[in-house]
Amino acid sequence: MKLFVCLAAASVLLVVVAPSGGGATACAQQVVVTGRLGVPVATLTLTACGRTVAGPWPAHVGWHGLAVSRREGDGTTPTGTFRFGDTIYGSAPDPGVSLRYHRIVCGDYWVEDPRSPAYNTFQHVACGKKPPFRARDGLWQSPRAYRHFAFIRYNADPAVPGRGSAIFLHASRGRPTNGCVSIAVPQLVQTVRWLRPGATIAIRAT
Repeated sequence: MKLFVCLAAASVLLVVVAPSGGGATACAQQVVVTGRLGVPVATLTLTACGRTVAGPWPAHVGWHGLAVSRREGDGTTPTGTFRFGDTIYGSAPDPGVSLRYHRIVCGDYWVEDPRSPAYNTFQHVACGKKPPFRARDGLWQSPRAYRHFAFIRYNADPAVPGRGSAIFLHASRGRPTNGCVSIAVPQLVQTVRWLRPGATIAIRAT
């Protein structure tokens, strides 16, 4: 097996593996978040082939810290390994991501209403129109936190009502979140530019 090293987005080293007699294939990417149960701070590291390529960086998680099980609105961040969604979202312009990018506009929501059949999905409603689900705020109303964000596919395959929704990797506001993982904007931009289809996030309690 041969190893090749190439530059990925945002000048992050990505190791590419070429099996003997075969073509080169990119290693699996994984964002690793490490913290403690019940504690709202953690670290975040970018890895490929099990090797660190960037970080660790300080991160915030839910105000009730990491938890093995989560319920809607309990302020915890779920532990486990999850895929990222196929789209990066943000109130700011596309920073140069490889995945699809959706610029947030008025009427964009993430459904957190367990009674809705659209629970834990992105939905657009005409700007100014009342959504057909219970909603506190729209995504466009949090431009600082949602400057850029990636959906962590917790409780998404399928979504179980009440188990938790809208778990994102987003920009830090310098304090714990409602359950998401947040990091400083420069590191967030580096991360979302680095992500490729199939990337996962492992949230681990030590």
